[in-house]
Amino acid sequence: MKVLPWILVGVSIGLLAFFALNEPNPQYATGSEDVEDAAGKASQWGSKQRASGLGHNVVGKVKEGFGGATGNNDLAVEGATERVVGVVKDVAGQTAHAVGKTLHELNR
Repeated sequence: MKVLPWILVGVSIGLLAFFALNEPNPQYATGSEDVEDAAGKASQWGSKQRASGLGHNVVGKVKEGFGGATGNNDLAVEGATERVVGVVKDVAGQTAHAVGKTLHELNR
């Protein structure tokens, strides 16, 4: 019965990543195609990082919760570390989205 929560977490992360990574690409009508390709790639990379960060954050919270509930301090610390990695990846993804939008705006 201990496997079921991990399966549910995995399925949830998979669904969130699917919806986050399948967002439509914006259509651009002006400027250089190379710059627009760079903007699109930056936004796509940002989406992947944000989904990965969300996954790390969720897994970290689960590990931290299980570690705290069972008295396993090593697992709780590992979960807290995983959450920090998730936050860093999410911030990197947000930055990449901002770079993509800035490149697009400068290319008009």
